[in-house]
Amino acid sequence: MEKCKKLRNMFRESARELKDSHTMVVIAMLLALAVVLGFFGTVQVTDFLKIGFSFLPNELAAMLFGPSVGGIVAGAADILKYLVKPTGAFFPGFTISAVAGGILYGMVLYRKPLSVGRIVFAKVLVAVLVNTCLNTYWLTVMYGSSFAALLPARLLKQMVMVPVETVLFYLVVRTLSRAKVFALMKSN
Repeated sequence: MEKCKKLRNMFRESARELKDSHTMVVIAMLLALAVVLGFFGTVQVTDFLKIGFSFLPNELAAMLFGPSVGGIVAGAADILKYLVKPTGAFFPGFTISAVAGGILYGMVLYRKPLSVGRIVFAKVLVAVLVNTCLNTYWLTVMYGSSFAALLPARLLKQMVMVPVETVLFYLVVRTLSRAKVFALMKSN
């Protein structure tokens, strides 16, 4: 019961972050960055496999402002990226996945001490639940392909990308921390 209260309070505190105009400006910048990275920093390998770097602003938003904001930013970024550069038909399942990923990152990273272990945990959690299971399911719904046929390539991609994304996210956060960007954001 105590964990449910803590979780509920985390979501409430995260939602309160939206009342601050400075927070809204940072969120807008992170959304813009996610769209730009989605446009220029994404490679479509196959119909079922793409690699991109727009995860960075989404995870930063979740880490800085919590699961409520993380989910909103990730969902909005997914829709905006599609509007800017549509690839195929729009499928709301992937937006649901983006929101779920933002929420999970926020739950693990928001107002917690940052460590490589915590980032790895968040990455593996999202990689398994969202990227591998949920997104593979959405692909089976869209294309009628077998879940088992799509799973090996998608699992292999996650096994390669989790360490890469973990190192990249950690380096970005550490660099921004050393540059006192986060302290500057909190002081306003």
